[in-house]
Amino acid sequence: MSLPAPSSDALAASHALQQQIAAEIERGPMSFARFMELALYAPQLGYYSGGAAKLGRDGDFTTAPELSSLFGAALARVAAAIIPQTGPRILEFGAGTGKLARDILTELAAQGVALERYAIVELSGELRARQQEALRDFPQVQWLDGFPDTWDGVVLGNEVLDAMPVQLAAKRAGGWREQLVTIRDGAFAWEDGAPDPALQARIAKQIPEADQLHEGYLTELHGTACGFMATLGAMLARSRAGAAILFDYGFPAHEYYFPDRDQGTLMCHYRHHAHPDPFYLPGLQDITAHVDFTAMALAAQDAGAEVLAYMSQAHFLLAAGIGELLLRTDPSDVLAYMPQANALQKLVSPAEMGELFKVLVVGKGVELPPAVLAADRSHRL
Repeated sequence: MSLPAPSSDALAASHALQQQIAAEIERGPMSFARFMELALYAPQLGYYSGGAAKLGRDGDFTTAPELSSLFGAALARVAAAIIPQTGPRILEFGAGTGKLARDILTELAAQGVALERYAIVELSGELRARQQEALRDFPQVQWLDGFPDTWDGVVLGNEVLDAMPVQLAAKRAGGWREQLVTIRDGAFAWEDGAPDPALQARIAKQIPEADQLHEGYLTELHGTACGFMATLGAMLARSRAGAAILFDYGFPAHEYYFPDRDQGTLMCHYRHHAHPDPFYLPGLQDITAHVDFTAMALAAQDAGAEVLAYMSQAHFLLAAGIGELLLRTDPSDVLAYMPQANALQKLVSPAEMGELFKVLVVGKGVELPPAVLAADRSHRL
């Protein structure tokens, strides 16, 4: 692969993480979920635990809130409709640079919505520091180390589920085998292993017609993300009223496990380059998988929450009035208007983020705005 060379300090950090992973593999082959967990979250060395910039021009990828403040303003309009039913509180998981929180807080203030509390759960020390700087003028913002027991309010997550560790499974002549990570000739390598009972059960539950898929089919199983959704669903079920709005790229199960998608969806991001090798410089690149939204919805539902809506990002943002928000900028002011219009195009275009990114809303005791309900496609889950 032709990728930008890392600095000597970054390379040394990656080598240290590789040694840590290798030491654990000496006790036996490692599940890919464990490899991904260490690559992303190992203290001080993992991608999200280290100090390198992750988002924006100097990072490895750009998210919707970084493209335009219109994204946060549109989300704030939906939150403003929900808050009277739940209470003036927002909880955000994985708040990135803090830009989405800032845009939402700014828009809510402009609408006269007084927010009592904006809580953030953030695993990355580097990103938490950036958030604290970006949000220093908003005293209602606080940081939590994990899930609260209950939450009467709005919950947000933008590109949170795709960064959760996944297990990999491959269809062989004798049935499904887990893809494990070992060391061969001094480098990380794949090795087939027998799936444990929990993984076998997840294959049977998560993959429609798993037995009919062809030999050589490779895919991901989302145990960690399902666990997150179960905890989220239980938290909402214990609340009086609350709604979680989750944005991510992915598909419902019947599209995710399409026969032709036989090499899975695992992808890595390094300095705005996308490639498929998860063993490249662990700790210096993001590793993600598309989200199985059917599995996410079922996990939340099984824990006591209701599935309130599911749709494409384009349908959600248009229903939230993002087009009206764009027109706050005078179209005759070309220098101001065109960057905003181009960003909106990326957010809603089927050729960009509009269709690949989906929105799942789960909750309890909440009625969504009529325009959002009209865009609901949860029957496709």
